[in-house]
Amino acid sequence: MQAIARANVAKPAMKAVSLSSRTPSASRFGKVGAKAIAPRSVRMAQTIVAEGTCMQFVKGVDEEVVPEVKLTRSRTGSTGTATFIFKNPAVFDATGEFGEITGLYLVDEEGELSTVDVQAKFLNGKPDRIEARYVMKSTYEWERFMRYMERYAEDNGLGFQS
Repeated sequence: MQAIARANVAKPAMKAVSLSSRTPSASRFGKVGAKAIAPRSVRMAQTIVAEGTCMQFVKGVDEEVVPEVKLTRSRTGSTGTATFIFKNPAVFDATGEFGEITGLYLVDEEGELSTVDVQAKFLNGKPDRIEARYVMKSTYEWERFMRYMERYAEDNGLGFQS
C-alpha cells in the first residue's frame, strides 16, 4: 500500500518521487527532492509516500479495521475531541512482528496527525478493542482533522450519522 523510492535504484518499474519545499506534502518529509550529482546521474533521498488515507498504530503499518468515530466540539468551535473505537483491530495480531503500539497516526496527502492517548481494552483477559482520543485545540486543527476524515470516509465508504 506504500510506494518506496530508494537511493540509486535503477529499476524502471519503480516510481520516483520528487518533492520541493514549496509543495504541501514536502513539510511531511522535510526538504526532499532530486539533486543532480553529475550530468547523467540523479540521487533520490529515501521517501515513503502513502497512497490514500490510512490510520496506523505502528508507523508504516496500516490498520485494516475501520473504527467507530465520535466527535465533540465546543460551543465556540475552537476546540474538539475525536474518539476512535477499533473493535478487534488487526494490530493485535501483528504487534509482535512490527513492534509496539506507539500512538495513533492519521496519515494522508497533507501529512500526519497523531495522538499518544491510546488505550487497549480487555474482555475476559483478552484484547477486545483499542480506544484513542485526538484533541483539537484550535479551529485550524479542527478543519485539518475534518479534511482528513473526509478523505478517509471517501476511501472507506463511510458517512456521518447523528
